Amino acid sequence: MVLNGVRNSFIETIGLILLKNSEYMKWIEEFFGIKYTEINQFLVMIGTKLLVCIFILIIGFWLARVLSRMIVRLLRKSKTDEGLITFSSSLISMLLKIVVVITAITQLGIEMTSFITLLGAAGLAIGMAFSGTLSNFAGGIMILVLKPFKVGDLVHTQGERGFVKEIQIFNTYLHTTDNKVIILPNGQVANGNIINFTKADYRRVDWFISISYGDSFEKAKELIEVFLKEDRRILPDPESFIGIKLLNSSSVDLEVQAWVKTDDVNPVFFDINARIYTELPKHGIRFPFPQLDVHLQQKST
Repeated sequence: MVLNGVRNSFIETIGLILLKNSEYMKWIEEFFGIKYTEINQFLVMIGTKLLVCIFILIIGFWLARVLSRMIVRLLRKSKTDEGLITFSSSLISMLLKIVVVITAITQLGIEMTSFITLLGAAGLAIGMAFSGTLSNFAGGIMILVLKPFKVGDLVHTQGERGFVKEIQIFNTYLHTTDNKVIILPNGQVANGNIINFTKADYRRVDWFISISYGDSFEKAKELIEVFLKEDRRILPDPESFIGIKLLNSSSVDLEVQAWVKTDDVNPVFFDINARIYTELPKHGIRFPFPQLDVHLQQKST
């Protein structure tokens, strides 16, 4: 009903314009050899098709957005992997919009067989020109199937480090700890090296501590063992390790290793660091700094 009313109003408007410009229309009739009534009918037909085409595009894009959001909600209720949800949402939205555009074009009188043939030839040319884009699409599928990471994981790939926020059809989005957004092409990510810091349930925390020559290694080791045992986040198995890593030029370098749950890596690292710095000097364990011993020898005359 609404479309018919718009069409009738459009026809009346065109008719008024043609009547007010009768002299102009007579000139057109003489020049093209076409009656103004035929021009009127042609303009009405084209205008109606354009209105229908625009209407289909507006409603179709709106429905595509609504349907993609509904699918996202349904997938989240079924506890589907977040990466698959974002990938599916962007893919479905794109496919629905393509269907809407094709439907709108058919309203202009273009035959689908000719259009599909043209689209196929254009698709081949575009595919060759955008081979990188197609590889990114394939890379996105590989990431979802092989699952080297999922949304929420902390990863290091392509020289960038951050939390995976979205896995879309062409790109993966990382958020850094200072909230920068890094956009990486899926093809390069899928075919490159990936370090996933959160995939395993447990991780080892390493500390490197320097003490002065002459200070007791056994005393330092005993104190650090107490710190590790008193922290309930540190796992008893595998057992923690404390040893001398290097006899440096001005310090004795110790290495401390302990196992924790992945979520506790940073809190444990910083807390034990702070305790070592605070407690060891109270028990006579000094932290050295670069120094040079100079020996003066008096020359006899």
